[in-house]
Amino acid sequence: MSLSTKEYFIKETFKSIKRNQLMSLASVSTVALSLLVLGFFMVMVFNTNHIAKYLETQVQISVYMADDISEEELSSTKEILKTMPGVTEIKAITKEEALERFKERLGSQSTLLDSIGEENPFPYSFELHVDAPERISQLAPRIDELEGVETAKFGQEVVENLFKLTKILRWGGALLVCLLAMATLFIIVNTIRITVFARRREVNIMKYVGATDWFIRWPFLLEGMFLGFVGALVAAIIINQIYGAILNNVHAALAFFPLLPTWPLLLYVSLSLLVIGTAIGAAGSFISLRKFLKV
Repeated sequence: MSLSTKEYFIKETFKSIKRNQLMSLASVSTVALSLLVLGFFMVMVFNTNHIAKYLETQVQISVYMADDISEEELSSTKEILKTMPGVTEIKAITKEEALERFKERLGSQSTLLDSIGEENPFPYSFELHVDAPERISQLAPRIDELEGVETAKFGQEVVENLFKLTKILRWGGALLVCLLAMATLFIIVNTIRITVFARRREVNIMKYVGATDWFIRWPFLLEGMFLGFVGALVAAIIINQIYGAILNNVHAALAFFPLLPTWPLLLYVSLSLLVIGTAIGAAGSFISLRKFLKV
């Protein structure tokens, strides 16, 4: 393809956009709205996966020790726990710390503990974090059998339900993104088809005077790619502005809520939308032209 031919295609592309401003605006708006929905859903899926991973890391094993255990036995148990496969962190909770935690949870009702007097009913314990949540159900029975351990708890039912929920969220989110992308393609293809239909006579004339299919097709493909890119750019800008505002409001109200930061999340989403928008614009033009090239 010569340089003059490329220049001709580019000029024809922008002439067509200028000549058909209303249809071009309709195409850009459709792309922008469709990809806006897709982009927000992508942001939601990424955040859902992030929250699911965060919740999984919060699952821990609480190891409660017997009241009559000595300091030497506590140190020995801690060393044994450290050597267990998958254990990444161990935190010792003294009886006094356990009591203070419980008082904090009770809040204004902490005076209820006055009835127990000076006696501290809470046992010495260890909190264990592991590298993979699946290890918890394997380690808990082994820890339960250690000498001096009263019980090892990890909320089995809660953990199992959490794993089921995170699995549904991940697979369901991926499936919905695929379905939404297909729906977006369908909407945009049909919108571009209307644009091509309005110019069917121009295509027929070019075909009759001997123009090749690809000579006719290239300006339409470039036009579709350009309109798709602009629509995706509009969607990306809107998503960046709205998500940034949402993140600031959430962090102001709930500072520790585990939402993903704008960087690099919005970079990935924006680049994905630009690629998808450009590709869908080209695909829409290509699919829509096939019928009119059969002369």
